[in-house]
Formats: sequence, structure tokens, C-alpha cells
Amino acid sequence: MQYFESGTKGVFKWPWQIFLQGAFGSACFLIFFLVTAVPLHAQISPGPLSKAHQSLTGTTQCASCHQFGTSTPTFKCLDCHKEIAGRLSAKHGYHYQLQMANPNGKDCVRCHLEHNGEDFNLIHWEPSQKQFDHRLTGYKLEGKHAETPCEKCHSPMYMVSAERSLIKIKDLSKSFFGLSQDCVTCHKDPHKGQLGNNCLQCHNFTDWKAAKQFDHSKTRYPLTGEHMKVACEKCHKPDFPGGPVRYKDMKFSACIDCHIDPHKGSFKQRCEVCHTTAGWKKLLPAFSFDHSKTKYPLLGKHATVACTQCHVNGDFKKQLPFANCADCHKPDPHKGQFASRPKKGECAECHTVQGWKPSLFGAKEHDTSKYPLRGKHIKVECDKCHLPAGKDTIYKVKFAACTDCHKDAHDGQFAAAPYQNKCEDCHTVKDFHQSTFTVVMHKKTHFPLTGAHLAVPCSDCHKVGLAGRTDKILPFRFKDMSCTACHKDPHHGEFNDKMAQRRSDGTPLGCEACHDTRSWANISGFDHSKTKFPLLGAHRSVKCGDCHKIPPGATKVQFKGTSQICEDCHKDAHAGQFAKSGKTHCADCHNSQRWVPSIFNHETQTNFSLKGAHEKVPCDKCHMQTQLVAGKPVIIYKKAPSKCADCHGPDVKPS
Repeated sequence: MQYFESGTKGVFKWPWQIFLQGAFGSACFLIFFLVTAVPLHAQISPGPLSKAHQSLTGTTQCASCHQFGTSTPTFKCLDCHKEIAGRLSAKHGYHYQLQMANPNGKDCVRCHLEHNGEDFNLIHWEPSQKQFDHRLTGYKLEGKHAETPCEKCHSPMYMVSAERSLIKIKDLSKSFFGLSQDCVTCHKDPHKGQLGNNCLQCHNFTDWKAAKQFDHSKTRYPLTGEHMKVACEKCHKPDFPGGPVRYKDMKFSACIDCHIDPHKGSFKQRCEVCHTTAGWKKLLPAFSFDHSKTKYPLLGKHATVACTQCHVNGDFKKQLPFANCADCHKPDPHKGQFASRPKKGECAECHTVQGWKPSLFGAKEHDTSKYPLRGKHIKVECDKCHLPAGKDTIYKVKFAACTDCHKDAHDGQFAAAPYQNKCEDCHTVKDFHQSTFTVVMHKKTHFPLTGAHLAVPCSDCHKVGLAGRTDKILPFRFKDMSCTACHKDPHHGEFNDKMAQRRSDGTPLGCEACHDTRSWANISGFDHSKTKFPLLGAHRSVKCGDCHKIPPGATKVQFKGTSQICEDCHKDAHAGQFAKSGKTHCADCHNSQRWVPSIFNHETQTNFSLKGAHEKVPCDKCHMQTQLVAGKPVIIYKKAPSKCADCHGPDVKPS
């Protein structure tokens, strides 16, 4: 609520200021005050103050916040809120950023409105506290800071003492002031001041331990070679247990400041005379020891062996034996397995100094053993047969039977006579999968192959999941060798009784009661004359499927119970003219040999006897009338004309 004095331009006056102008106004005001029982501040205040400003309630306190006599409302918020005044003066912080973004909106009342009641919240987060844009404070939250809850940082325990004294709020945990942007304000300095306060020189907000910002090349000891791979803590350690890690004032002028001298003072030169940071074993060419001038020149792999592997404890003056490999390489990795060979198992028979592997002992040398390698065996790696890999490898192995090395792929199906697990009866070392088991050999089994079975690939019958096996072993022994063990019964058990009939050897006929192995369509074993409907005449040339079809709603072809009535298969060409009791008996006039000519007897089966010239007249000369039935013309036989005049005219008389 704002008022401007009448006759003035832009001079703000509170209502009681205008009213009290002049003696008359003062007198009236005094009378009004004495007459009414309402307190003065309730008459002139825009509304109650919030809880935070309750101590300023009363007419005598108005001037604590308001500046009177100015052309526009002026507030003295910063007289109390010195923590904000200090930030505005220092030109940093959230309120300073707001002031810079909106120079015309410097007044606190643009955001913090008073005289709205005790329970009114003076602080409003837009859009919410959790969604507050921290960049507005001049301190952008990055990395781990962006994931940290506000109260983790905005806590009284992290407030700077000078800032804390300026904060008026009693409950400091509700204040967002008093923090410094220095890392050590919230975080403990693990370096105890060794490296200053600017943590960002080495670290970032995402990962403290990585120290990705630190560049060792800018120190007095740039890292090179293998030193670049060493973990920081290998060199930088605390001076005492529990103490801070030392990063400054470390000795590094000589290698032995960190490393123990492996030569124990045998050499007076500095390490870098022979070695580099690229690797201890990589000697500088100019200072490498020439081992070729000794009695044992270093060749092959020996040239890369570390000196201390032979010269133990750095003793280079002690004479070492080297006539035999076993002088250094102990114990014998083969444990004397080759001691019986001509050269008593000398290593050089199979190996060279170029490398222990691969061995010189190949397929050609294997021919000198009791088991020459042939076929696929030539390409097999040594350690596939000579197990286990490593120092305990066995080279003298059993080989009398294939199963000494190979698992029985048939799971004992051929263990009995006559095979007795002799793999070579069906397989060769050239290829296991290309069996030598022939059709002729199959004839000696309980299931000789005949007809179409001769062309069936072995894998079509011998495949995983058959013969009651649930494992991944191919079945070769079958208890059930009936057709339905492999083939689905297309008749769904309709001929089980016929299939159960026995052969002379007592085995059931099965499908062979009608079919044979040459062709499924060949049903030479089936005799239709033994059914209730022998095939005669034209029926003999009709295909089975023309009569035996899948009935509506069924899923299989019907063989048994097929109708024997003509019209169930054939359409009635006479449209029911000869039906008796609702059924037409075609056999009264026709037979299965042919439909035309008919065996119809006009003398006995009609009321119109054919005599004389009528015997020679074709049927269609008299039976020529037609009638449409279901859209098709049908010749009318019954109720045909019977009077002479009907055919010959009214003038014709019988003679």
C-alpha cells in the first residue's frame, strides 16, 4: 500500500504522515486515539510481521526498517543483515549476482515480503530448494558436489568464524551463509599444508584419488620409463605410521635413495651408467657386458635372462658349471622319462636355446617311438595327449586302444562282441566322422537296409534324442525297430489291429502290412477285395485319395467306415427322380464297369413297354424335357409323355 502527498510529484508519504500535518490534524488524531481502544500500530500497519521480525512489532519500531521522508519507499534491511551487506560490498555471492542481473530490483522486498502474518515464509525457492541453480551463487556445483545434499556443506561446523558472527539467525543449521569456497573449509587437508590450499592443481570434482590434474613433469623429478607406471604410494609414503604422506623435500639424486643396491656395492659406478629407467634388465649398449668373451656365450633365450638368474646374489666372480643343461635347469622337468633313450634324454635332442617351445620332436621323430603318428594325429598338439600341461607331463602314455586317449563317443554301445570297442572297425585316423561302416555291414545288423532306407543318411535315424536317450550321445542300439519308432503314424492308430499281425519269425508286420520300404505310396500289401467294398470296374483306376479324404472338422484321412453309397461320392445326375424312401440305388440301372449304357430294363421297371419300333428309338428322343435343378438342367425321366399324340401329334393313330 503506497500513498503520495496531494500536490506533490513523486514524494511518498505514509498515511499517518499526511494526517498529522498541521495542528488540526494532530488534535484530531489525539482525540481519535483516545476515543478508540485499538492500538496505534494496528491502525497504521499493513499487517502483522513474520516470526523472524516479531521483535520489531510496535509503532516505535517502524523506523528500524523503514526510511521516511523519501520520494520512494526505502528499507534498511542491510543495517541488520550485515552478512548480506558484506557480500554485496565484496561483490560476490548469490545476492550480488541478483543485483547485477537486475540493477533496478535492488530492494529486498522484491523477494522477501513482510506484513503478511506470523506464519508467512519470507524465503521462497524458485522452483524448489533441490532444483536451485547453484551457479547463481558464483560457485557452480560439479562432479561429486552436484550429487551432495545441501545440508552436507551448509552446516554450522563449516562456517567461517568471521562470517558466523554476522549471521542473525539463531538456528545456524538453517542458514546458507558463512561458507568459504576453499576446499579445506569442508574437507580435511590430507597433505597437512604441504601443497597449499589450491586442491584443483592436482584433483578435480569427479575423482579425488586419481589426481588427474597433477603433472609430474613440472616437478624437479620428471617421471620417465618404468617410473611412469609406478603407483604414487610406492614412492610417496608417510614418515611414520598414521602420519601424512610426504610429497615435498624427498631425496631423489641417486637411485639408491629409493632402491636397494642388488650388487651390494660390487660396482662403484652409479646405476645409470649401465641401466636406464626403461627397465633394469635393459643395459645401455655402450656399457653392456660382452658375455661372448667368456667360455659360455649367451645365445637365444639365454641372452635375455637376467644376470642374477645365474649369478645368484650378484656374485659375478664365482665360476659356474655349464657343460650340461641340468647344471642350471634343475630338476629334470621330465623326471627321467627319456633316460632310456640313446642319448640318455639330453635336452638338445628336442630343445634349443632359442626356446624350450616348440620342441624339435615332431611327427618324424615320433615315428621312432612305438606309436607313429598318422592321419589326424599328426596335427594334434602334443599336450592334448601328453597330460597334464606343465612340469608333470607324462610322455609314456597308453595307446593300445583308442579309448586310452579318447572318450567313448558311443557310451559303450559297441562294448559287447563282436565289436568290443574296437574303433578301427568303423573309423580311421584320417577322420572319425567319416565312418567305414557300409550298407553291406548294416545287413548283418537286426535292421538290414532295403528300399528307400538305402538312400537315407545315417544321421536321419541315428540322432540325438532317439532310442529313449536324453543325453547328447548318438543312438546306435534300438530296442524298438518298428516303423513308428522313427515315422509318425499317419493313420493315428486306425490300423493297429492289422499292424499287429505277425510274420513267420514272430515279429509284428507293422506298416509293412500294407506298405514296403521301396515307396510309401506303394501299398502292394493291401488287398481292397478283403474289405467290405471290393474295387470293381472303373473303381479300380480311381486314386485312393479321391474316396478317402479328410472329413470336415477332422485332422486325418478316414479309411475305415467310408460310405459305400454311390451318392455319398457321386452326385445324383437324376436329381432324386429314382429315390426310394429318400435313397437312390444307382445299381438298379448302372454298374461299376461303366455308367453308360445303362442296365435299365424298360419292360420291367416302367409302365411303358417298348414294343416294335420303340425298341430302336434312342432314349433322348423321348426323354428330352429338362428342368433346372440348382441352376443346372436335368433330364426328366419320370412322368414322361406316354400317349402317341404327345410325341407324334394329334393326327397319328396306332396301326
